[in-house]
Amino acid sequence: MDPNTSGLAQRLADSGQSHLLQFWEELSPKEQADLTQDLEGMDFLEINGFFKNAMETSGSSKQEKIDARMEPVPREVLGSVTRDRDSLKDWELVGLHCVSQSKVAALLLAGGQGTRLGVSYPKGMYDVGLPSHKTLFQIQAERILKLQQLAEQKHKTKCHIPWYIMTSGRTMESTKEFFSRHNYFGLDKNNVIFFQQGMLPAMDYSGKIILEGKGKLSMAPDGNGGLYRALGSQGILEDMERRGIEFIHVYCVDNILVKVADPAFVGFCVEKGADCGAKVVEKTNPTEAVGVVCKVDGLYQVVEYSEITLATAEERSGDGRLMFNAGNVANHFFSFSFLRDIVQKYEPKLQHHVAQKKIPYVDAQGQLVKPDKPNGIKMEKFVFDIFQFAKTFVVYEVLREDEFSPLKNADTQDGKDTPTTARHALMSLHHRWVLNAGGHFIDENGRRVPAIPRDGAAGSATDDGSRNLKDGTDLPIKCEVSPLVSYGGEGLEELVNGQEFQPTLMIDEHGVHELVKNGV
Repeated sequence: MDPNTSGLAQRLADSGQSHLLQFWEELSPKEQADLTQDLEGMDFLEINGFFKNAMETSGSSKQEKIDARMEPVPREVLGSVTRDRDSLKDWELVGLHCVSQSKVAALLLAGGQGTRLGVSYPKGMYDVGLPSHKTLFQIQAERILKLQQLAEQKHKTKCHIPWYIMTSGRTMESTKEFFSRHNYFGLDKNNVIFFQQGMLPAMDYSGKIILEGKGKLSMAPDGNGGLYRALGSQGILEDMERRGIEFIHVYCVDNILVKVADPAFVGFCVEKGADCGAKVVEKTNPTEAVGVVCKVDGLYQVVEYSEITLATAEERSGDGRLMFNAGNVANHFFSFSFLRDIVQKYEPKLQHHVAQKKIPYVDAQGQLVKPDKPNGIKMEKFVFDIFQFAKTFVVYEVLREDEFSPLKNADTQDGKDTPTTARHALMSLHHRWVLNAGGHFIDENGRRVPAIPRDGAAGSATDDGSRNLKDGTDLPIKCEVSPLVSYGGEGLEELVNGQEFQPTLMIDEHGVHELVKNGV
């Protein structure tokens, strides 16, 4: 198809993007067809508007710190697993009741590839090296299965938790194929719904769309806040309405400890009449590069660490906690009616954030150039950009060691957020579950392993010759509990109470097994 006769060349000229056809004559018929298809699907005037607004916003906010306009989360909107212990059971029962009525859905943000992990496939397919070798997708699917079962047992009624999975263009096919190959991990495939977040072109600083090949645009996902546009454009809202979904739990794929559709969190939000809720972990280190949930000019938002001064980050309240300590972990609750309002009314008002990037491009001679400094921008929206529109916003604080261990980076010595830290976090949690249920661990000599790390001078040998590691980062006991057996530590007493186990301990739907080393 000739872009001149089809009107495409004119549309590009009108929007200042004619350069995208500069190599047209050098392309094969297939490359021409592919490029035409990509370009036909774009609203260039809209994209130019996004660029203009994003650059203006980032230009005006770049230098200005927002400390003076910030207030911490007020106690009356905060629920906490440590400070509100008496209410936890009630919240959980409310949430479980909602689950039993099939009113709760889980929505997984799974667009990310494992590039920083050193793999090219979607992050959810990653195996962090647990004894079971389960992937993140499988762990989460099995948590959904178990929660459905708990709700059904409690309320004697069949129910399901639809699982909406947002992928990016790059991860859609491989994700769907992975689920199909594993038979949806036991879930009903009609209740696993895939949809795709939008893509936006990368642009140079003058607003020209970047070509990464002679016939290929440089495209990037539009951020996890692209969720809201995708919910409307891909019929997901209608699907939720048809199923009678009232409450949605949105979370990120990379957290190995995530309690999918957490009934206590859902119940807390429902009890408070919230249309929007954020699950947070306490930020204890002022310089931890995590965004905090707070109020800015009276409206809730997430403020990134880079947007405030160190003095504000270090401020403490009377109880010694950091003043701004509600660490955002991309784990949110929405009522269906709020989500519908976002999609229909508010999404177009959201501004794109600008990320300056080194973007490979082809020069005027058609040669690929890999720049060594940022040469353009990618535009994205964030899931939390819509907190400001909530009428009743609440915050639910949980323990990091129980609920948050993200997988972001490849394993390195002393690395942060790696497969090793994720694996250790899960095994450590399961170890605590077994102890709380009355089980004990013994070493190879039959001695009980203390439940609390021993006191003793760094590097000293204790009476039985075992070493106290000087940095206190002792390896966790190898212990894994299948989500099909326990969602959050419940139901283990009859399996472990009063018994002694030698690691590696595996508890799954087939029973309790000790995996002995070297196959002995």
